[in-house]
Amino acid sequence: MELDSLDRKLLKIIQADFPLVPEPYRAIGEALEITEDEVIARIKNMVDSGLIRRLGGIFDSRRLGYRGALCAVKTDSDSISQVAAVVNSFSGVTHNYLREHDYNMWFTILAESEEKLEEIISEINKHPLIQEIIVLPAEKIFKIKVNFDLA
Repeated sequence: MELDSLDRKLLKIIQADFPLVPEPYRAIGEALEITEDEVIARIKNMVDSGLIRRLGGIFDSRRLGYRGALCAVKTDSDSISQVAAVVNSFSGVTHNYLREHDYNMWFTILAESEEKLEEIISEINKHPLIQEIIVLPAEKIFKIKVNFDLA
């Protein structure tokens, strides 16, 4: 997808200055001197083309009371798709990665409490194709803020 200067300005606003108002796309449109509908259409075009993967807020989950962990799963390589489907069926799973290792699938998970986190991991671990799960609780959170310079 080829970005024009308006798309670049729109992306800059979305990354760094998304307006926290009742009608954010209208406010963005006013800043760019285009209509709210055009803002939405441009964003939709970027999503449809794969340029934007996700548009949403990032919250400090710990301050909201959530607990997280990185989990390493050991399973047969021919069972990865089935195990991934099970793991990904839980709403708290945020990322899922394949690794070339005995523990060949890793995922991150968030839950409302330590108890809920343990409950979900225990439920996942009951799947017969999972040989073992190592749970690595988050001890220190590192957040990387990346804003792409589109000028």
